[in-house]
Amino acid sequence: MSGWTSVQVPASSANLGPGYDALGMAISLYLQCRFRPAENLTIRVSGRDAETIPATDENLIWQTALAVARDVRMEIAPVELEIVNGIPVGKGLGSSAAALTAGVVIADRLLGLHWKPLRILDEAARLEGHPDNVAACVLGSIVASAIDSGGVARAVRLELPERFDIAVVVPDFVLPTSKARSVVPESFSRADTVFNVQRAALLIAALAAGATHAFPAALEDRLHQPYRASLVPGLTDVLKLRAPGLLGCALSGAGPSVLVFYERGYAEVCSLVAQVFRLHGHESEILHARIATEGYTVVEETE
Repeated sequence: MSGWTSVQVPASSANLGPGYDALGMAISLYLQCRFRPAENLTIRVSGRDAETIPATDENLIWQTALAVARDVRMEIAPVELEIVNGIPVGKGLGSSAAALTAGVVIADRLLGLHWKPLRILDEAARLEGHPDNVAACVLGSIVASAIDSGGVARAVRLELPERFDIAVVVPDFVLPTSKARSVVPESFSRADTVFNVQRAALLIAALAAGATHAFPAALEDRLHQPYRASLVPGLTDVLKLRAPGLLGCALSGAGPSVLVFYERGYAEVCSLVAQVFRLHGHESEILHARIATEGYTVVEETE
């Protein structure tokens, strides 16, 4: 390959309440990359939070491509890489998972591996350490995923019912994933585990059937949100919000953003989340981004 290739990867929201490290959703905010082989590595970054994304060989996308090359015992050529980021960084919207996915796709193209999407998913999940975000990046829509006993990523997607809509409320502070994970305990009681298993099953069934009556109970959680509430001012109050048309709220990934499920035509309920953040001293941005029905896409550019 000698010309430009473009890769687009969606943002993602993981957990969806009770589906800790198992459920994810692709969001229509995108990481866009253009790359082509070059004599020396050159990286240019623009877009949202560009100042936080290294334009050096430490860039996560490039480091991921190098990791794939090592895995398959091949040498990868330097590239000219242009990154246009549309995903808030450090806000629980899968910016690192999108970068990992892009890096695996770029390596696949440069090395001529011809991997299918599920192989891309398996490699990205291995590098990420858990499959929920990268499964959404690869497959799009809503995805249930797991690592099987042989270490292989398994994932199944389903569609968001047409009567449902989503938005993301992004507060004005960053919460590092490492910090958010550090407050979650290593083990849980049987009662809390059963509580989450019930609600994760209820959530999947409600999404498959378009059953509004299952909410907001289907979004309740005892495995991660209660522990992270101290790191996200207002989260406890947000999770208690009730209003006509509001199906419920969930911490997006490790936070601090909040994913809002609502019935189509009731977008105004998202402002209630912003009001809670404001009462706790933080401004926020409401992103009426729809679910991304496609995962990553690749286009070979022509002159």
